[in-house]
Amino acid sequence: MLHLLYILAFTILAFIAVANLIRNLIMFSFDRERTYPANSSPMANSGNFGYLSSRKQFVPHPELLDNAGNLIKEPLLVMRSINVDDARQQLDAIYESSPGHKSENSEEA
Repeated sequence: MLHLLYILAFTILAFIAVANLIRNLIMFSFDRERTYPANSSPMANSGNFGYLSSRKQFVPHPELLDNAGNLIKEPLLVMRSINVDDARQQLDAIYESSPGHKSENSEEA
């Protein structure tokens, strides 16, 4: 009998959760289509809603700017495909040029 009560309780909770999810999705879709008037008065920005004024001005992250301070329009990560031998040669060259690397000739002496 207790098992049936648990199943019934969790079924009701699941229906409430799914109904809440659907209601929130519908409300967000209606809210997205709504247009808000732009308040240009200084009194509108002095209230508790100061975060609204920060959305009007776009401040880019410093990593998205080039040396001159202009916004970068190209992709930030460009990968080219190389074969395994080229990658191994590049990694070996980086390893051999590292400051802590000791050559094999100095170890044998």
